[in-house]
Amino acid sequence: MNPAEFNNIARSERDFWWYRGMREILFRILDPIAKAKPAARVLEAGCGTGHLSLTLGERYGWNMIPLDLGREGLEFARGYGLDRLVQANAGALPFGDATFDLALSMDVIVHFEPGQEQSAFDELSRVLLPGGLAVIRVSALDILRSRHSEFAHERQRFTKRRLLDAARRAGLTPLRCAYLNSILMPVAFAKFRIWEPLTNAAPASGVEPVSGWLDRILYSALWLESRWLGFGAAFPAGQSLLLIARK
Repeated sequence: MNPAEFNNIARSERDFWWYRGMREILFRILDPIAKAKPAARVLEAGCGTGHLSLTLGERYGWNMIPLDLGREGLEFARGYGLDRLVQANAGALPFGDATFDLALSMDVIVHFEPGQEQSAFDELSRVLLPGGLAVIRVSALDILRSRHSEFAHERQRFTKRRLLDAARRAGLTPLRCAYLNSILMPVAFAKFRIWEPLTNAAPASGVEPVSGWLDRILYSALWLESRWLGFGAAFPAGQSLLLIARK
């Protein structure tokens, strides 16, 4: 990922509508899992600033191991008071086989060069205990690639079939695969495919603060999705994909 984006993320991830909404969706899906794994040893492969690892540890009591390739992100994580930080590539994890009850990777595999992403799936599977769960989120659908995608050095996006196929090749059995950030997809399409090309917008971070009223509206869309997905329902398409799979 673009090292310059770490500062933007650190400023925004606690309060910005996208982060709050995507956390709410993740919590609604993870809450039932957490009841079955109350003291799990959990790897976050690609922890960024470590804020999500901190939040998951506090919410679920999990023993979090945050890992990231970027030194910049780990410095923020250290500032949050996280320890056992690991600097390594998610495609070559420095852990033994069958080490973790659960392995998360949030919006990381999209930064692998096309054709190299399978190493991350294989490694996440390898370090899981038998019966362990992989929780993987990726950007979805090439048509939704944006100037923010370029700025963050996102190198690929996934369809549901591609994500499921990669998981199965790694020896993971998909339990659920759902599109996320779906309600706002028409707005995103208009912005990314019409407005940005029309204005010749330069690559830029998409996590800059917006007006309070707009932040509340955008967050509300994701909050509604969290309830819908929490009931086990699904959307036919979306800007992100979330996979839950068992080894």
